[in-house]
Amino acid sequence: MGGRLLLFSVWSLLLVVPDSPPVATPRPVADYFHGTRVIDNYRWLEKADSPEVQKWVAEENDYTRALLDPLPGRAAIQNRLTELLSIGSVSAPVLAGRHYFYTRREGLQNQPVLYVRDSLNGSDRVLVDANSLAADGTIALDWFQPSENGKYVAYGTSPSGSEMSTLHVIETKTGEILPDTIERTRAASIAWLHDNSGFYYTRYPKKGDVPAGQEMYNRHVYFHLLGSPVETDNAIFGEGRGPEDWPGVSLSNDGRWLLINVSEGWTKSELFLMDLKSDKAPIRLTTGKNFLYSDDIYDGKVYITSNEDAPRYRMFVTDAGNFDREAWKEIVPQSDAVLQGAAVFGGKLVAQYEQNASSQVKTFDLDGKKLNDIYEFQSFTFAPSIYRYDLKNGSTSLWTKVDAPSIDASAYDVQQEWFNSKDGTRVPMFVVHKKGLQKNGKNPTLLTGYGGFNVSLTPTFSRTAYLWMEHGGIYAVANLRGGAEFGEDWHRAGMLDKKQNVFDDMIAAAQHLISEKYTDKHHLAIQGGSNGGLLMGAMLTQRPDLFRAVVCQVPLLDMLHYQDFQIAKLWIPEYGTAENPEQFKWLYAYSPYHHVKTGVEYPAILFMTADTDTRVDPMHAKKMTALMQAAAGNGSSHTRPILLRIESKAGHGAGKPVTKQIEEFTDVYSFLFWQLGVKE
Repeated sequence: MGGRLLLFSVWSLLLVVPDSPPVATPRPVADYFHGTRVIDNYRWLEKADSPEVQKWVAEENDYTRALLDPLPGRAAIQNRLTELLSIGSVSAPVLAGRHYFYTRREGLQNQPVLYVRDSLNGSDRVLVDANSLAADGTIALDWFQPSENGKYVAYGTSPSGSEMSTLHVIETKTGEILPDTIERTRAASIAWLHDNSGFYYTRYPKKGDVPAGQEMYNRHVYFHLLGSPVETDNAIFGEGRGPEDWPGVSLSNDGRWLLINVSEGWTKSELFLMDLKSDKAPIRLTTGKNFLYSDDIYDGKVYITSNEDAPRYRMFVTDAGNFDREAWKEIVPQSDAVLQGAAVFGGKLVAQYEQNASSQVKTFDLDGKKLNDIYEFQSFTFAPSIYRYDLKNGSTSLWTKVDAPSIDASAYDVQQEWFNSKDGTRVPMFVVHKKGLQKNGKNPTLLTGYGGFNVSLTPTFSRTAYLWMEHGGIYAVANLRGGAEFGEDWHRAGMLDKKQNVFDDMIAAAQHLISEKYTDKHHLAIQGGSNGGLLMGAMLTQRPDLFRAVVCQVPLLDMLHYQDFQIAKLWIPEYGTAENPEQFKWLYAYSPYHHVKTGVEYPAILFMTADTDTRVDPMHAKKMTALMQAAAGNGSSHTRPILLRIESKAGHGAGKPVTKQIEEFTDVYSFLFWQLGVKE
């Protein structure tokens, strides 16, 4: 490997910076999809345990470090990010009996801590501190669920971002951890019996219990009696259903009815009810239609929120035990805002809405009569605060908040702008920057988006974005089709055969920022992860001329083979599969890995993934990096490099310790400052 000597006085080090990245030898493999021959030169990089793959990965990480570590201003970037990520986090409390359970992270704690407050005005005490479980902070608290009166709390922990939780039970009063331990409870759903004797829960099979490769699927519902061996837990739901079905559980307020909500992708779910006073198996409440349903059971009534014949959702009520669809009564009709969900609290319906990508909360009586609006609030610039709403007198008070002394929120403007996509669809985008910013057509701009899986990108406090904006940068968030911002029609307009709409929306967002003189193509960067990483892959292959830099995180990029890795079969309802002749056509039409062209000048790219990602396999980023490093006509690697960063002991992002976040964001912003000419 050739090299040249560069002196970086900021580090006072003499470093050898490679002239070119490591070479991954092409080894062509031919696939045939419905008569179409497709060559993959880097299939061998899919084998993560191969010594030659591990050697190549180590060389890629070394190459990335050689370019990023010496960058001027990197130390200052890391110091400021350390300050910003010291701004803590807090979750809304879960009320169980007289207890308030919530998580909080303070300062440089790697993981949030689970606290309990035994009364409204009581003092907080630590219940579960995941920081004590691993010196490097790589064991995370994934989820928790208190019993009805708060006597016990079931919670899950997992190592290295794997998300494959181990369930534990702790007694709230004493802090004693019970011997009940259950493995493979990823994203577990828990419904406690009201007498605290046991709970219904979801878990995955062990290796050997199902055919090889199916351990990430076949999620079933079980019942566990406290103190009994886990091996004796009975499966009460899941047998005979599709392996990709995703059941969750909840219990009615009188303890009689167990509700099972089964997700079948992102456009269909079904509801089942089980009468715990009878010996009958769960009975389906819905009718098998291709809609989404959620519900809450209160005093023998089932309150159902659905997009059934209403893309912005509406609410029904029916009697528990009545399985006749004709008995449903609409109580809250569809409105111009999207009804995201509703539940019964204190004898009132509390509903969360979203309008123009901003949240609203409203209350109704149990007949659907509107009572009042609790709030309408959006913020990119204010640190998280939790407010308490009194259902009896309608008063609102601050419950707790996160302090952010190093940020002056009043110094920034937040605007929502609209632009036309390729087909004329109006799409909104939030634009955040310092007050008084001049539209000079050259401002460094970071644009992000997601566009999929019914996910809304509403205004959210971003600690790291402040580093960007403090240096004159613009932070833009586009609400692309595929999300939930405008209901199910908006979602379906960006999935399956309509996925190209998402990419067209993102291109139009970039063009809007340029046409409005915020920036130009030489000062515009984009960033996205997961499904947003697929978006980044589509952007850099479809419009490489439009962006100066791309940060592509934990991405899907090989859309012909994605479903063969990790949990990706769950996403077939959203994307389709190349095993289907018609679906192969539209996947092959945009699959980023299959649209890299030799000799094209691409933006500078930072591919980022993690070795224990159990959602999106790291093979996507590895193969794309190897292909682009071989094909791109980017000239010197020191001007528009194509880099790969693979994090160890980390997953898709959930549970990542703060120390690793600081390292990661230091690389991201050092890369962006370098490529867009931002001065520290």
